[in-house]
Amino acid sequence: MKTLLHSCCAPCSGAIIEWMLNNGTGPVVFFSNSNIDTKEEFDKRLAELRRYCDSLGVELIVDGYDHEGWLSAVKGLEDAPERGARCLECFKYRLRRAARYASENGFEVLTTSLASSRWKSLEQVDEAGTAAVTGTGVEWWPRNWRKGGLQPRRDEIIKEQGFYNQNWCGCEFSHRNTKGEQGNE
Repeated sequence: MKTLLHSCCAPCSGAIIEWMLNNGTGPVVFFSNSNIDTKEEFDKRLAELRRYCDSLGVELIVDGYDHEGWLSAVKGLEDAPERGARCLECFKYRLRRAARYASENGFEVLTTSLASSRWKSLEQVDEAGTAAVTGTGVEWWPRNWRKGGLQPRRDEIIKEQGFYNQNWCGCEFSHRNTKGEQGNE
């Protein structure tokens, strides 16, 4: 099945991409992260993902950076706690963009690396993904990408690749609320 993998960053995506390639599901990776508070941080995370995808021969699609659109989507939720309402709306915003791309480009399945981070609510990720694909003809793949040895492999790939490994999801509200104490996205 033609699969689109929404990617938040290289550290969270590395083991997923590797697993997909090893299991006959060669993904196309979709970087859609308007939640990242500066274009410089967006570009830094994108460069790491591009380097990894290029090394594996995996196609990478880059969605436009629209931080103002993302801010509108989470307006009024700026002070919500991590794993709260702001995160759910953030996931919906990003995964709707991925689902729209998938639908317009003949993809059958959508999944996301957001489901690999221990800092994210799997329930929120699944709710956002299910909502995003509604009416698109694309199937949501609600996989827990932390299981099956992928979490330790994720850590190994980060070290092997020397990835820039950020310590917050990218949005200014997470950074402010966690003061860098959160883990990777």
